[in-house]
Amino acid sequence: MNNIVGIYSRLSEEDRNKLNEDDESRSIQNQKSLLITYATDQGWDIYNIYSDDDYKGSDRNRPAFNQLLADARDHKFNIVLCKSQSRFTRELELVEKIIHGDFAEWGIRFVGLADNADTANHGNKKSRQINGLVNEWYLEDLSDNIKTVLTDHRKKGIHIGAFAPYGYQKDPDQKGHLIIDPEAAVVVREVFELYASGVGRTNIARILNDRGIPNPTEYKRRKGLRYNGADKTCGILWKYYGVSAILENEMYIGNMVQGKYANPTYKSRHSKPVPREKWIKVEGTHEPIIDMDLWNRVQQRRAEKAKPCYTGEIGIFAVKTKCMYCGYTLASCNNRGLRYLKCPTRNLGKQFCKGAFIAQRFLEKAVLDELNRIISEYFDETSAESKLSITRNLDTRKQQMKKEISNMESKIESLRKAIQNLYVDKANGLVSDNEYIEFRKDFSEEIERYRKLQADRTSDLEALEAEGKNIRSKEEILKKYKNVSKLDRDIMDSLIDYIEIGRCEKKVHRNDLPPIVIHWKF
Repeated sequence: MNNIVGIYSRLSEEDRNKLNEDDESRSIQNQKSLLITYATDQGWDIYNIYSDDDYKGSDRNRPAFNQLLADARDHKFNIVLCKSQSRFTRELELVEKIIHGDFAEWGIRFVGLADNADTANHGNKKSRQINGLVNEWYLEDLSDNIKTVLTDHRKKGIHIGAFAPYGYQKDPDQKGHLIIDPEAAVVVREVFELYASGVGRTNIARILNDRGIPNPTEYKRRKGLRYNGADKTCGILWKYYGVSAILENEMYIGNMVQGKYANPTYKSRHSKPVPREKWIKVEGTHEPIIDMDLWNRVQQRRAEKAKPCYTGEIGIFAVKTKCMYCGYTLASCNNRGLRYLKCPTRNLGKQFCKGAFIAQRFLEKAVLDELNRIISEYFDETSAESKLSITRNLDTRKQQMKKEISNMESKIESLRKAIQNLYVDKANGLVSDNEYIEFRKDFSEEIERYRKLQADRTSDLEALEAEGKNIRSKEEILKKYKNVSKLDRDIMDSLIDYIEIGRCEKKVHRNDLPPIVIHWKF
């Protein structure tokens, strides 16, 4: 391969704030110009220019960065050119994994102009690693500084979130200040008033859904904000927990409450809840939507209604059952001492889902009956589904495949000998040079064809071997539960991925079951 280069440039928010207007890293255009000129001077062909604008060096989800890695993996170029190693990544872990690991394996040379990073020069590997460590320290210090600034802003009652809470919008004239969003505030007031008048949270959600009012996530998305809202029908619905979140949010009485979630480390991409006592609350920072009388009435009713939502035990079917129509996890409910599983989406509006529903005792029996049927057939040697029948069929296919592979090897060996004999015939003058070239080409092509077929059959044989292992694994699993008479959580976790539940369209008998599809793990 000729020297083909993939150019990568990155600009982050901190670069935009540099004091020196002439800094090369200040704009993506300057970086591109610098790198294109260098590549041209070196006589390298440019495959593509990858640019990430307004992304941090520690962000692993940069779109152009990940596209460059994908193209590098596909060997579309053999050089990656950046202004510096820190433009590519500031994480030491990625320096080792990608630059010193993946790129070396893929035959990719990494070049950074400003810091003289070049993997073709083995003598500067230590300096590249030191640069990676310095960048790592920079990220850690930057993270600590940002946290300090954000905490200070929170303590001053300055809103620092990317989006204003539902019911509010960011004040265009004062950074960090919230003003009321009239359209959403009407919904917030109605939620509080309905609950205070005795309407339950699920019924409030249903009322809003029946009127076609989008939930807070969908509302932000429709307002043009870059919010991760779901496009599915059920994703725009109000739900019980969404209404609950509004009823307990002190932002609606004018108090700024922040710091509810935090990343454990600067490398973490997943925030975790912070204990309530560590939340940062500043009172009276913005205009309230709800007056204190209504707020107090709602909080009093919430306290009276509060009760444990679980006993501490994990239900047999917890997170294992899904609605066949909308895909939502079924909720458990209790009626007159009997437990039922139902789709929560149906409560939000009949038009959104037919609503799966089943008595837990009926589902337990159906799953147990199906499990015992599978076990019975599997160990019944007269059944077509038995282990013996499956194993026999598998052994027959394996023997046939091994025979085919052996035959192909014999044919390849015969063709090799034919080429050797052809050379002897050419040396003895029995065939001309042109005939030798033509026959050798035909024989070589046949060898290549058989090799490809042999590789395919070998791959198929390996798949059959893996299938055999699965059969043995399945046998061990089913043996363990051969005489089971009652379901428990261990059986569910070991044997079942999930269960799809439907709804009886028309019951003829009281014990008629809805559609049930069990997705087994084996």
